[in-house]
Amino acid sequence: MKSKKRIPQAPLEAMPELAEFLSEFKVKFHQEKNNKTLERYLTGLLSEHPNKNCDTLAQVVPGTNQQQLNNLTTGMDWDEKDLNSQRVKTMLELETEGDGVLIFDDCGFAKQGNHSVGVARQYSGTLGKVGNCQITVNCHYAERTISWPVATKLFLPREWAEDKERRAKAAVPEDVKYQTKAEIALDLLDYARECGVRHNCVTADAEYGDNPNFLDGLEERDERYCVAIRCNFSVARSRYSAVERSDEMLVGVPLQKWRTISWAEGSKGILRAKFIALRCYRVDGRGNRRVGWLIGQRPGREQTGEWKYYWSNFSRKIPLEVMVEYAHRRHFIEQFHEEAKVELGWDQFQGRLWHGFHRHAVVLMLAHSFLVWLEYRMRQQQFLRGRPRGLFSPSQG
Repeated sequence: MKSKKRIPQAPLEAMPELAEFLSEFKVKFHQEKNNKTLERYLTGLLSEHPNKNCDTLAQVVPGTNQQQLNNLTTGMDWDEKDLNSQRVKTMLELETEGDGVLIFDDCGFAKQGNHSVGVARQYSGTLGKVGNCQITVNCHYAERTISWPVATKLFLPREWAEDKERRAKAAVPEDVKYQTKAEIALDLLDYARECGVRHNCVTADAEYGDNPNFLDGLEERDERYCVAIRCNFSVARSRYSAVERSDEMLVGVPLQKWRTISWAEGSKGILRAKFIALRCYRVDGRGNRRVGWLIGQRPGREQTGEWKYYWSNFSRKIPLEVMVEYAHRRHFIEQFHEEAKVELGWDQFQGRLWHGFHRHAVVLMLAHSFLVWLEYRMRQQQFLRGRPRGLFSPSQG
């Protein structure tokens, strides 16, 4: 009979690096001992235990218990929004290349039952289908070699937002009203701007790129963006010409006008494809026309894959290579979603309340930011022979 894999116990005292990281934060707890509970919760999320709910973590994290861990997300009186703002400020103190991008995307959490806040049968890109789930809208900061989460908010379906009884049971605040995902994303963008998160561009997948209200909101805020769009995105060659689908406009471009552009190095080598950019107008459902770039991507010679489409409002002066690289930074938020679930147990939270869900998310983003902060420090301590490398260029290891 095979023996079960033994999960090692977490240390009784905080890891020195974690203690140093947390020393910069002043959490507004009414009781000082609750700071220890926060550290124990973080230690549990960072542990190797495969099941990261309060019950299982209490079994491997000494110095706490299930009641204390549960109380952190549901019963204690503390300001999780203030803690998140402090975390963002700490991450902004890391040296930067100055070419950051803000990324917006959804993340779905499969759920059974209908009592957890916001759960409903709805389409989730994470699940790839309609299923019983919760969905968050997330804002993520990414440079070419470093990234970290900015903020997240649970999407509350209309049937939840308009059901007083369900809202009361899940303790949904009265000021939380129904918002589309695009409206939530714009609120998160405003929050990032208030926190002083400098960025050169906003990018998102086609669910946001195809939403004229989202694009209008970005332009009202003077944001530059490069977002994915669907093949039937409406465009026009001039202010008065007929409306066309994006794929129909690009399919007629001669092959010799497409350029091979690489944007990153992946596990299987340099990532490259063929690209073209056409200066034209996007046309929304109200007939309004806004000038910008329609960008097409297709497989190059001996490559396979689907055509992809992007829309950007950058000026004529921006190189196509820059817009391509910005658009492809979306993989950073996808990587965060995977790490947050697989490594930190984001999808294993069992609470049903609005503030519990968001408190768990804030602590999880704090755990992820600790790992980014730790990796950043280790990178600065690596000294290699030869020509000094750039601050953010990755090491050979």
